Amino acid sequence: MATTTIQVLRETRDHLAELARERGVSIGQLVEALAAEQPTAAQRAERLAADREAVRRMMGVHIRDEEFEQAPDVLGNIYKIAAEKVRAAKGAAV
Repeated sequence: MATTTIQVLRETRDHLAELARERGVSIGQLVEALAAEQPTAAQRAERLAADREAVRRMMGVHIRDEEFEQAPDVLGNIYKIAAEKVRAAKGAAV
């Protein structure tokens, strides 16, 4: 596999070196891991299409992409509810 050089500020290099050292990997391995955690727009679109297709198969109903776009943000709403419950629980504990 061919490698390349990436130019960054010295402070950034030092920061990456410290993070890599803490994790027991090289800077190159650290950068590879960080890049792998961040999908591209094309990868996100591919995942979204696959997820929607899985929902269609599981439900046995064809839902158009436009209908998915109009649907409420169920996961986002779950996160909001959970956050509200955590805040309420912390308030009750005080």
